[in-house]
Amino acid sequence: MKRILFTILCSLWFCTAWSQVSIIPKPTQVLLAKGEWTLNSKAKIGAPADEKWTHVADMLSSQLSKATGMTLKTVKGKGDISFVVSGDASLGEEGYRLLVTPKGITIQSQTARGAFYGMQSLLQLLPAAVFSDKAVADIKWVVPYVTIKDVPRYGYRGLMLDVCRHFMPVEAVKKYIDLIALHKQNQFHWHLTDDQGWRIEIKKYPELTSIGSKRAETMKGHYTEEKYDKTPYGGFYTQEQIKEVIKYAEDRFVNVIPEIELPGHALAALAAYPQLGNNPDRIYKVGTRWGVYDEVFMPREETLQFLENVLSEVIELFPSKYIHIGGDECPKTQWEESRFAQDLIKKENLKDAHGLQSYVVKRIDKFITAKGRRMIGWDEILEGGLSPNATVMSWRGIDGGVTAAKENHDVVMTPTTHNYFDYYQIDPKTQKVPLAIGGLVTIEKTYSFDPTPDVLTPEQGKHILGVQGNIWTEYILTPQYLEYMVFPRGVAVAEVGWTTKENKNFDDFRKRLEVHKKRLDYLGVNYYGAPINDKFEYVWPTKK
Repeated sequence: MKRILFTILCSLWFCTAWSQVSIIPKPTQVLLAKGEWTLNSKAKIGAPADEKWTHVADMLSSQLSKATGMTLKTVKGKGDISFVVSGDASLGEEGYRLLVTPKGITIQSQTARGAFYGMQSLLQLLPAAVFSDKAVADIKWVVPYVTIKDVPRYGYRGLMLDVCRHFMPVEAVKKYIDLIALHKQNQFHWHLTDDQGWRIEIKKYPELTSIGSKRAETMKGHYTEEKYDKTPYGGFYTQEQIKEVIKYAEDRFVNVIPEIELPGHALAALAAYPQLGNNPDRIYKVGTRWGVYDEVFMPREETLQFLENVLSEVIELFPSKYIHIGGDECPKTQWEESRFAQDLIKKENLKDAHGLQSYVVKRIDKFITAKGRRMIGWDEILEGGLSPNATVMSWRGIDGGVTAAKENHDVVMTPTTHNYFDYYQIDPKTQKVPLAIGGLVTIEKTYSFDPTPDVLTPEQGKHILGVQGNIWTEYILTPQYLEYMVFPRGVAVAEVGWTTKENKNFDDFRKRLEVHKKRLDYLGVNYYGAPINDKFEYVWPTKK
């Protein structure tokens, strides 16, 4: 009887603990004690005498000082808030242990990355005003006594951003990275080239941006209406801006994965260099309508050399282990009609045009591998045979990911059914909402996704690296609109990537999300559910 009573009391206590701890993503273990620690102006933040660790301590000091108005100093070694190197191997590269006691706060981790994630949880234990960019008065800066051990479920946790359909300025990209880091995600997938615009400076081929970054006009309204705004549109990032973004992301322990589309989605590149296409005498123009174009790269040696030269500059810029080559939605019409392509299929003993796509992808994979990197591509790269070192990003459902994992290839799950944030997040028939491509992916749907399908054996399941949310920007005109479509679904996918399957509960998540929205308010995030003007314009009021 005593044991039963003890179990009931523990259960009630555990529920109470979670009611006071609204951390997102949900930690692995939380033990709450009675009482709270109070931050004061004399508090010091201690960290090991290592550049990466002191960087984390400086970031914490900066945010606390801004929000509280106190001047909090950092010191080497022990402080009132201390970052400590842990010898606990179970924490791994990204895990941490957070202890709040009457003596102060300790964040233990094996790496500075783990310390950074511990810092994010500490900030979420404080009042939401801690995320303010200016001092907030009349706030009691307290942290509950708690012990947290937290380790992520997956090593790959990310968000993707398409800047080709609609260009996003550097400051908007940085804010996107801030929100990735806030939610303990570690990958920013940057879609930089497509039919409707080439957005990255390549020194060897200046016309990729002088010509390929500009289109004559943009579709107005939905694709099905076939209307255009008759207004030129363009934009690209210089290599210096790319470096700036990469450094910004590195400071927040976010890896930036560049995507250079091939062999399809090539129209912007062909507008600049028509000799790379299947009809070199034709005048190509940067795409103005949404959707897929038949114009693709012709796999001549000249074209492959061009792609390798482009990727050489990309690899020089981006330290990412992964280089994304797209590989999706490559129509075969022009290859099937091309004598050169058909002769190449026969010469290389390929089965068909799908085999020709595989031929191109394998050539590029070999090149990327020789540079010490790994190629990643959308699940169409499975067609015609998978390149030996390829990692697959499964977007057309989970089947491509399952197939790849069974063939011992690594996989990132990002299916349209759950993780495409350019889809409506509520039925547009039920209330007025901004234009979207179509479909319906609710936050409940996103949260319900399990990246590791039951059909995989435990050994095959190890190839599921993690999960990613995607946003394509055909209908996303502004950074404000971008935030509206991604959040809070992006918060849900962050918890899917971090929290164990057993610890997930949507009702609990929804309660924590209501608290979390107050943090997003201070950060000025234009999430779905935030106040907007009466006309539903894509300019949200500034949050106080």
